[in-house]
Amino acid sequence: MNKGKVLIAAPVHAVLTDGLQLAGYECTVYEHIIQATAIELIKDCVGVITSTRLQLNKELIDAAPKLRWIGRMGSGMEVIDMEYALQKNIACFSSPEGNSNAVAEHALGMLLALNKRIVWSDKQIENGIWERDNNRGTELEGKTIGIIGFGHTGRAFAKKLAAFDMQILAYDKYNFNSIPDYVQLCNDLDPIYAQADIISFHVPLQKDTIHYFNDKFIKNMSKAFVLINTSRGLVVNTKTLLNGLEDGKVTGACLDVAEEEPLEKMSGEMKKILHKIVSMPQTVVTPHIAGYSKEALYKMSKILLEKVLK
Repeated sequence: MNKGKVLIAAPVHAVLTDGLQLAGYECTVYEHIIQATAIELIKDCVGVITSTRLQLNKELIDAAPKLRWIGRMGSGMEVIDMEYALQKNIACFSSPEGNSNAVAEHALGMLLALNKRIVWSDKQIENGIWERDNNRGTELEGKTIGIIGFGHTGRAFAKKLAAFDMQILAYDKYNFNSIPDYVQLCNDLDPIYAQADIISFHVPLQKDTIHYFNDKFIKNMSKAFVLINTSRGLVVNTKTLLNGLEDGKVTGACLDVAEEEPLEKMSGEMKKILHKIVSMPQTVVTPHIAGYSKEALYKMSKILLEKVLK
């Protein structure tokens, strides 16, 4: 039975395309699609698989009168006009369970690389510099981390950190269920402001999380601290971060996302700010690859397939 056409507008594992085809769907794969092209390609589709490349806005949804479902590789439903899709009875699925472990491992890797000065000392040795005293590391044991956003990725990160004998504080505006015993759930941000040595963001991008990290946030922090952001670039005000790094209130930063990305779409001013940040010895920056592991591609694809077929 032919269930209709599906546009695959993202890198996916074959488990997804093969599974959809076995279920009766006809898959058309355009990994490097652009918005303008999608309007023509989507018109006969009953389903779409996307990541960050396509914005499933009102215009694109209206271009697909047969559309019945949208699948999002990973998390971040801001790429879909959810309200309009639901009005049109279009089901929307995401797969944050699939890359949460990848993001957690990446965040931990960046934090260890930063605290142990691994990246910076490696650069120095490449340039013929053998420096020990100025590259003395800092241990995680005994430190307090504030995890803001305690969904799939926040929980996965906390699970990794539990082995380091840290105090783990967590705040989530919505999620209060089944908190592990190694995590202290906070009703508001005050305990995190007062105690945290490290802040890690794991929140979705929505109106109340844009520039969540801003001048007010820094002022509320009692200690100098390390910032980790593996969620969305717009969660962190980059100018505020640079100022914090320069004045010492932010002692380090691990960033997998940028306020404007990728680099080729970044404004000149933002490029200058990011260059200053990347050039500092107390930063580790990666190009939005935290949830992009080979294993995560399979897991996200499998989870999406299961949700669509249900």
